[in-house]
Formats: sequence, C-alpha cells, structure tokens
Amino acid sequence: MNSGRLEVNRSNAVARGTTEKAGNADIFNGPIGMKNVGVAAILVCSALVLTAAQNTDDSGGRSNILALEHAWDQAQGRGDVKALTAIFDNALIYVDYDGKLLTKAEYMARVKANNIHMQQIVAEEMSVQMFGDTAIVVGTYRVKGLENGKPYLKRGRFTDTWVLRGKNWICVAAETTPILH
Repeated sequence: MNSGRLEVNRSNAVARGTTEKAGNADIFNGPIGMKNVGVAAILVCSALVLTAAQNTDDSGGRSNILALEHAWDQAQGRGDVKALTAIFDNALIYVDYDGKLLTKAEYMARVKANNIHMQQIVAEEMSVQMFGDTAIVVGTYRVKGLENGKPYLKRGRFTDTWVLRGKNWICVAAETTPILH
C-alpha cells in the first residue's frame, strides 16, 4: 500500500457497505455511492443545459455583431456619421491601415471629409469569436472608389472588438491592415 491515507479511505469504503474489486472500491453500491452518482448526473445535466443556453446566446450575439459590421460598411460607404456614432464607443481606439491611431472624433472627421470617395465597401469574409460579453471579429474587406480623381481598388484585413453594454453591442477597438498580395 502506498500510504496510510489510502488504507483509511479503503477501510471507510468497506465500512459504508461497498465492496472491493481488484483493489478498487465499488462506488456504485451502498447509499453514499448512489448519492454521489446522482449528484454527478445532476451536475453533468446542468452543465449541458448551461452550455446549450450559452451557445444559443452566442449565436444571437454573433448574428447581431455581423449585422452591425454590415451596417458599419453601409454607413461608411454613405458617409453616415450619425449611424457610425451609434456603433462606436466614445472611447473607440482605431488603428488605421497606415498605423495611425485615431480616436472616435478623428475617425468621424475622416468619414465626414470622405477624401477617398468610397463607392463600394464589401466585407468578403468574417469570423466572430465570442468571449462572454466580448466578441472579436476578424475578416477581410474590399473597397472601391476614387482618390484624387483616380479609381482605386483596395483589399484589407480587419480586427474589431465588440463589448456588450446592457442589451447593445458596441465597437470599442478596430484595426485594419492592407493586403498587398
């Protein structure tokens, strides 16, 4: 035997009406063994119900966030600062494709100026990862427009961070990176 503690546990198991089988206590016999199995079954069922509920919540959260991402693209394409204001947190941190850090006010001023005259912005792919009341969206986009009178077509990758505030998702951080290949 390995230790005195192991002996005591085995002695207690035998005293409670369990039997020994090849050196292992038979935990399914006796009143305490069945009680433990019942408690374990209840815990497993509870965990499954909570997981199913969380997956349902995650699914609804994902749908809401994807809808907000598309609304963002449409509002930015139209230069709709009012719609974008509702999507972004006041403390928004935006890292632009050239590495410049923008506040919400600076980002809105850039959208309002619309110097690059976006004609179309399309999210090509998006993936949402949920972390409780926080979600991370990673995707790619394509934007077409005119800059200084010349047409352009650009592609990029983005990462957006969303936080659930009350019943509403709000974007607190965003980053874009050009895809050059």
